[in-house]
Parts: sequence; structure tokens; C-alpha cells
Amino acid sequence: MTQTDDNLKEAFAGESQANRRYTFFAEKAEKEGLKQVARLFRAAAEAETVHARNHFNAMDGVGSSIDNISAGVIGEHLEFTRMYPGFIDKAEEEGNNRAQKSFEYANQVEEIHYNMYQEMLKKVKAKQPIKDEPYYVCPVCGNTVAGNAPDVCPICGTPGSKFKKIE
Repeated sequence: MTQTDDNLKEAFAGESQANRRYTFFAEKAEKEGLKQVARLFRAAAEAETVHARNHFNAMDGVGSSIDNISAGVIGEHLEFTRMYPGFIDKAEEEGNNRAQKSFEYANQVEEIHYNMYQEMLKKVKAKQPIKDEPYYVCPVCGNTVAGNAPDVCPICGTPGSKFKKIE
């Protein structure tokens, strides 16, 4: 791996994080009635997405759908088996309850994503029909379900009516 390869990875991570930060900043500005500030943050967030996409493309980051689903399987598995368990333990040790809860929610949902990707990968590889249905995402913990939202999120207790529909 070259220094440029490392730089592309670092730039991609930085631009991706900037996009998310600016999106969250825009939401806050909007709530505070600062419409133009929110607009500026959303515009900058979109520009950061362009930068991230360019860097990712320069890394040949997008492969076939099978490659991409496989990458999802690997990434999600790493998160719920290796990354988050240590983060949860450290947050508990340090008494940071907010971080611990955030990590616990993410850990549970990453395993769900892993299973969803595994199932999808099997179907795509076998050229089996894939059911056309929406997904629903819990706005509190990120729980992701196919078909219909639950009455209540089994992870965090949020009412299913609050789930965001993804079509």
C-alpha cells in the first residue's frame, strides 16, 4: 500500500465524517430558526459527499453488488464482534453511560445488519427472487427491519410509528 492509498482512506474518512457533522449541525440550526445557516451546512455537507465519493472512487471502493454486499457482511461482523464489545466495556469502566448505551444500541443493530446482508448475499449469489419491500429504521437506536415497523422497537422501546420508512 502506498502513502497515497493511506491518504485516500484518511481523506475519505474525514470527508464522510464532515458530511455527517454538517448534516447534524444543519438540523440544529433549523430547530433554532436559522434557516440560512442550516442551508449553508447542508450545502457544505453535500460538497463533502462529493469529495468522499471522489476519494472512494479513486480507491476503487465500489465493486459489483456481490462484492459490495460481501464488504457489508465483513464490516458489520467486525463491528459487532470486535469493535463495539471493547467500546462498551471501556465506557462502562469509565462510567460513561451515554456512550455505553450508544455503543450497545449500535452493537445490537450491527448484528441485525450483518444477518440481513448475509441473507441478501445468499439470494443474490443464487439468483433467487428478492422480495420488494420497504425497510424501517428506528430513529433512536437504528434498529432496521424489513416489511413493516414493529409496534415497539425491541431494542430501545421507541414506538414503531416513529420509524423512518426507507423505500
